[in-house]
Amino acid sequence: MSRAFVNEDNNAQQTSQPVERRVSEQPNYVTAHGLVLLQGQVRELQARHREQSGLGDKADKQSLVDIERDLRYYTQRLQSAQVVTPALSTDKVQIGSWVTYADEDDVHHRVQLVGEDQADAAHGLINWGSPLGRALLGARPGDEVLWKRPAGERLIEVLDIEADPGT
Repeated sequence: MSRAFVNEDNNAQQTSQPVERRVSEQPNYVTAHGLVLLQGQVRELQARHREQSGLGDKADKQSLVDIERDLRYYTQRLQSAQVVTPALSTDKVQIGSWVTYADEDDVHHRVQLVGEDQADAAHGLINWGSPLGRALLGARPGDEVLWKRPAGERLIEVLDIEADPGT
């Protein structure tokens, strides 16, 4: 057998190693709901790993490697999670607070400050450590704060703070 065929066979069995998911250096503060989401993500990945591993030689090797990478990431995030006290106060913005603010054009926005893994800007869930989150954290109704965005600074006014309805 030619050496070229042996190398082809070995290459066919190799999988490309995915880039490890970067773990943030900021504290992993999460809401109670964020903790539940992390736990669910780990359970789902564990189930997918068992399913792929159970296929033996028929397992999708690349999928298995990707699942293992994600499982390492979410397990680490779950282990480092620090559940914050539910935001009950409407006096100042905390992680878990729902905040209504007005931008310089008097457009009103409503967001909730959440942990990094729960963030979903399209649904108004903002990472507390993001530029917007840091601008709002600790603000009170009526406060004007400077949002230091990559696209330029904006002055925003905190109009209303609501307690976390999940409490």
